[in-house]
Formats: sequence, C-alpha cells, structure tokens
Amino acid sequence: MLSFRRRPFLSVPPVQPSQRFVVPAMCVCVTFIAIVDGAITTVALPSIARQFRLTTAALDGVVVVYPVCLAMAIPASAWLVERFGGKRVLLTALVGFLGCSLLCGAAADLGQLVVFRALQGLSAGVLFPASASLLFHTFNSFEQVRIARYTIIPQQIAPAAAPILGGLLVDHLSWRWVFYVNLPVGLPAVLFGLLFLAEQHGRRPGRFDLTGLVLSAAALGSLMFGICEGPNRGWSSVAVVTSLVLGAVLLAAAVVFELRIAEPLLKLRLFADRLFRDTNLINLVGLVPILGAMYLGPLFLQQGQGRSALESGTSTFPEAFGVLLTVQIAGALYARVGPRVIIGCGMAGVSAVLLLFAACDGHTGLWTFRGLMFLLGVAMGGVFMPTTVASLATLARTDLAQASTLNTVVRQTGGALAPAVVTTALVLSTPAGAAVDPPVSAYQHAYLALAAIAALTAVFSFTLPDGPARAAARGTAASSRSNPFRRKRVDAR
Repeated sequence: MLSFRRRPFLSVPPVQPSQRFVVPAMCVCVTFIAIVDGAITTVALPSIARQFRLTTAALDGVVVVYPVCLAMAIPASAWLVERFGGKRVLLTALVGFLGCSLLCGAAADLGQLVVFRALQGLSAGVLFPASASLLFHTFNSFEQVRIARYTIIPQQIAPAAAPILGGLLVDHLSWRWVFYVNLPVGLPAVLFGLLFLAEQHGRRPGRFDLTGLVLSAAALGSLMFGICEGPNRGWSSVAVVTSLVLGAVLLAAAVVFELRIAEPLLKLRLFADRLFRDTNLINLVGLVPILGAMYLGPLFLQQGQGRSALESGTSTFPEAFGVLLTVQIAGALYARVGPRVIIGCGMAGVSAVLLLFAACDGHTGLWTFRGLMFLLGVAMGGVFMPTTVASLATLARTDLAQASTLNTVVRQTGGALAPAVVTTALVLSTPAGAAVDPPVSAYQHAYLALAAIAALTAVFSFTLPDGPARAAARGTAASSRSNPFRRKRVDAR
C-alpha cells in the first residue's frame, strides 16, 4: 500500500532572486545614500549654526571631516572584502553608516556632530569599494558596460537632487532630518541584502598590513585635509602647508613600503598595467574640470547673477539627463569603437562646453545656462563608464577588490581637487579691493582654467592603449551570446 507523506510548508525552498538583479539593486541604493549624504550637509549648515549659536564658518569641521575620514578608511576595504566577503563587509558598513546618521541627527552639540560625522565618513569609505567589488565579481567586462547604463543613474541624480531635498527638509522639518533621511532608504536596503544577497566566501588575504594602513590612511587623510582647507584658510597658511607636506612625505613612505612587501594593503603594483594606470590618471585629472564645473555653476548663478538657491538647483539639474542619454550610446558603442575614442571625445566635448560657459555673463538667461548644463552632461557621459570598465579589462579577477579600492582612492582625490582648483581660480581672478563675492569675470576665468585642463586630458585620452579593453568586451560579448547557460553559472557563483 502506497503512502504519501505531506511535505511541511516551510520546507518548500523560497524563490531566490538572481544575483544579477540583487547586486545592482544593492549597489544603486548604497551609492545613492552615500552620495546624497555627502552633498546634502552643506545645505543645513546655516540652520545648524543657529541651533548651536555659532557662525557658519565655525562648522567647517562638519564638512571637512567626512571626506578626510572617508579617504582614511578606503585602504582597508580591499583586505576586508577579501577576508570576510563582499556581503558581510557591505552590510556591516551600511549598518554603521545608518547608525552614525541617527547619531548625527541626535547630536547635542558641535563636538558630538563632528565625531559622529567622522565615524560616518569611515563607514562610507568602505561602502564604495565593497559595492564596486560586488559588481565586478558578478558581471564580466561586456556585462559591466550594459549594467553601467543603470548603475550610473543614482550617481547623477543624487548630487543634483541633494540640494533641493536638503532645502525642503531644513525648511519644513529641521536640519536633523538631513541625516535622518538616510534611514527610510537604508534600512529596507539592509533587510533586502540580508535576505537576498548571496554569501561571498572570502579568501585568506594574508596578514593584515598594519604599517601600510597607518601610512596610507595618514597620508590620504592629511592630503585630503590640506586640499579641502587650502581654499578656505589660504594655501600659504601654516596648517595647510604642514598638512600637504606631511601628506606628501607619508604618501612617499607608503608607496615605498607597499612596493617592498609581498602582501601589501594597497596593491600599487597594479599601476604597472598601462591601461589601469592611464585610465586612473584620466579619472584623477579629468574629474577636476567635470566636478569643478558642477561646483562652479551654483556659485556663478547665486553669487555672480544673484539667483535664488531654487533657481540654481533647477538650472544645474539638466546635466544628469545629458549624462544618462550619453551613457546609453556609449554602452552600445563601447565594444565596437573602444574606450579611447569615447573618452577622448567626451573630454574634448567637456572642454568645448566649458568655453561656452566662459562666455556667460551677468545677463545670461537661465534657459541658456540649463542648455549648456545639458550639453555638459552629454559630454561627461562619455567619460565615467568607459574609464571604470576599461581600467579593469586586463586585470585578473583576484585583483578586482584591490583595483576597486585604488579606483576609489583616485576618484575621491579628484573629487577633492575640483572645488580646490575652482576656489583658487576665483581667488586669483578677484581684485584685491573687490567685494566679498568675486566679479563675473572671475567666474569666466575659472571656466577657462577648467576648459584648459579638460583639453589636456582629452589629448592624453586619445593615446589610451584600448586594444585589450576592446578585445575583452568583444570576447565576453561573443561568449555570452554563444553560451546561453553562462548566466546560470554566474548566478550560482
């Protein structure tokens, strides 16, 4: 007699979403939260100053401590990912970031706010490389080009939306909600990652390079402080000069030490690969005119033309739409044309648009400015994705975590240099006896300086040896088309 045994309901295996959806979704959420938090704080500074009965200038530490600590945490991220796996590191850093956001919002005085903001920066310094490492381990070169069309969306929307969101929160709630706003997005992301993100088993990366961490973290933190504070305190001030000199000495010591040991915390030997080295150099220098223009635009509108913050926010926002448009085209052409032509044309376009910005004056209309911002975004879209994908095309998969960390260091340094270059150009172009705000001519000279940097970067970009990058993209594309079971193997991994 046959007997049938009923399977318990709980024994039915749940439907597990594909990692090809889960990983990009997590990375999009993490990137959006971290970028918005980095850009939104400046909007709340006047309100925080009134709360603590301080001047806005006295709150400079709240802004500077975040990028300084972020840079200090980046060197350890690759070792952590290799040792504990991407999932554990990403979720731990995200929980720490959200906890610090809650503490920042509840801070009772300036000292507490600076400390919690520093801890928040340390968490963010691990978030970026960990999320990038997950992406690069999940997708091959051809697929990274395709997925970049979507993951770049938060990178463009976040900095454009942050000032508008921050203004609404400060005006209608309080400055504390500038930090609390991370929780409604971050907590669901943590739960989603716990449930669906696959466990990445880390490997034994060797002994932790404590000396390398101390040297590199101190060097990056010192340099970041000097770069951020140089425009405010003056490049000849004792604090800035000391910070930059100390940072340079520590950086040189870190490079020598990391190249001599067998298992360094930062695998600087990867820069021996010309494609990896050149794409990072393009990122470092090319980000200065790109992010410098994004920093200069609101200043020109609000100080040069006397526009409101709302007019400024809505006028710089079209840049995001231009980037999103070009990324789709660049993704389709990447394997055929190669990153060299795309990046070179993108940087040349950035230079040309910045020359048009240099022709703007106090009577330039908002719609003209918005049109130029859209064109700037169109040109910028040819730079971001190709440089990132091409930088990893010739590296072994075992080096992806280290490469992601080095990429993040370079981008953060370029991002810090951009406002420093802009502010210095404005100061040098402002007459000694002028008013507090620079004249319109100073903004025009700043745009010209950025255009020159972009033009030099464009010339260098056309020398990029992108043959291996094209071959990698074509090979993985053909492999994906010829083997329909490739996706299943990637998912299982």
